[in-house]
Amino acid sequence: MAAERQQQDFNRSALTIDGERAWYTGQRAHKIPNGLVHVVGCDCISLDLSYNELTSVTALKDFSKLEELILDNNRLRDLKTLPSMPSLTTLSLNNNKITNIDDALEKIRDCCPIIGYVSLLGNPGCPDQLTNPNSTDENDYERYRLYAIYTLPSTLRFLDSRVITLKERNDGKNRGRYSKTIKAFTNQTNDNLISLPLPNEFDDAYFNIRYTPLPITNRTPQDHRGAFGKCKYRYSGKNSEGNRFIFNKDL
Repeated sequence: MAAERQQQDFNRSALTIDGERAWYTGQRAHKIPNGLVHVVGCDCISLDLSYNELTSVTALKDFSKLEELILDNNRLRDLKTLPSMPSLTTLSLNNNKITNIDDALEKIRDCCPIIGYVSLLGNPGCPDQLTNPNSTDENDYERYRLYAIYTLPSTLRFLDSRVITLKERNDGKNRGRYSKTIKAFTNQTNDNLISLPLPNEFDDAYFNIRYTPLPITNRTPQDHRGAFGKCKYRYSGKNSEGNRFIFNKDL
């Protein structure tokens, strides 16, 4: 009876099974149903749970042979509940609510030792221009890629929508650890984020962001030192090189 109740804790008609692959999408589920593994089977190698409202993925511990996991368009704020998944090679987490992207990358590294494809586009912490066009640029995303390549296992072949090039792999190995970013919220009430390198780790992009030709001052615009007055000296222009071409009729 207990097993039957577990199998009834989700919409069975919304589940599609094709061999060792399963799809359970668009059901507004807040957690992975306990009975899902009893119907799908622990030998499932591909599971699509996109377009739900998942905030936890603890139940994935029962899918020990999973190779492909799709969690797009859910409400995951972090990956603290991600269990060890030794066979996983593909992980898609697009359009969730993950803010600390660095912690997410480290969790994927620890739980998925042979991961080959990872996508985190559309999360507040991911500095892609499609999600945060006003607060991030291409340089922010490229730094994120280098840190992700440095952090994730060497088995990684694709990150987001692009294959990892040999140059990126070498750059990630040599300076990826310097590309770790901190996230600072803007003064607005939305979740726009600004990505900046850590202040104690020099990066040329960090210098470009912080550099300004203006003098550093704490004075307000009202605290100025200008003054109005009349100048007693009159400039006649006699010594100006350009006056060779000006005639009296032009004055």
